[in-house]
Amino acid sequence: MFNNIKKLCELNGISGRETVVANEIINQIKGIATEIQVDNLGNVIAFKKGKKTPKNKIMLNAHTDEVGMIVTGITDDGMLRFATVGGVNSKVIIGRSVRVSEKEIVGVIGTKAVHMQTADEKKTAVPEDKLYIDIGAKDKEDAMQHVALGDSVTFVGNYVEFGDGFIKAKAIDDRAGCAILIEIMKQDLEYDAYFAFVVQEEVGLRGARVAAHTIEPDVAIVVESTASGDVADVSGADRVTVMGEGAVVSYMDHSTIYDKGLYDLAFKLAKEQNIACQTKTKIAGGNDAGAIHVSRKGVRTVAVSIPSRYIHSPSNVVKKEDVTATYQLALALTNTVGEI
Repeated sequence: MFNNIKKLCELNGISGRETVVANEIINQIKGIATEIQVDNLGNVIAFKKGKKTPKNKIMLNAHTDEVGMIVTGITDDGMLRFATVGGVNSKVIIGRSVRVSEKEIVGVIGTKAVHMQTADEKKTAVPEDKLYIDIGAKDKEDAMQHVALGDSVTFVGNYVEFGDGFIKAKAIDDRAGCAILIEIMKQDLEYDAYFAFVVQEEVGLRGARVAAHTIEPDVAIVVESTASGDVADVSGADRVTVMGEGAVVSYMDHSTIYDKGLYDLAFKLAKEQNIACQTKTKIAGGNDAGAIHVSRKGVRTVAVSIPSRYIHSPSNVVKKEDVTATYQLALALTNTVGEI
């Protein structure tokens, strides 16, 4: 599974430009899925026949897109202006390497040199409209030979394992979730289940809304990454989630109040199967559950997430044991929720 996380994370696919990721997922699941369809938005929806047909139609969900940028302008001196796609904080991207367009042109995000900034400028984050991407072009005409307005921009963030079982990569949110869904599909499942690898989560849960309308599930399991404040000088509830304490099962976030029965069931299964499990200690974030749980007649929804440091940056960090726990708990729920 970790080799697959590496493979998926190193693919490029910002919101609305997920085709390369979708094609890789299709190639991986076409031998194990019973049926596969791709809808008009780009969602990959797969059906896997289980041992029996459940009372409750089951949907598992992970999103294929990553945060990034899109080219919005080219200056006379050949620098690229851009807009962020998804929740990217300008504080974490200055000096970062990027790839521009399908040609994967190398670029660097820059701004005025620190030596030339005023005292006030040094104290504040540089706003997005003051940043640019330097691709080494000599002028606008030169840059336009290589890039165009609307080209996608992705971070360079290679997969690296380090320290006490940690992983660093771009796009762990949510390519790790996609890898977990693929791993679950490989198992001999108790129940028929639908697997939705959805687009455009980072810009408004758009793919999940469409996929849930198509599948019409009774129960949904969203597999995600979620923010961890488990860093230096942060303690208590402000950590939100803790690395190494297992899968995160949320009771509420900014887009969903989760089904209490499924929330309790997750912790029951975790205890019975000795799976490390925790909940958030603050209300934070949101995910595709926000669109899924209010789809059509309503969907009982649970989210199982990997705690992640530096989420939405070029260097997401997770712990391998938490990824494994998230997979184990999502699988346990898949094999249980069909008859609740």
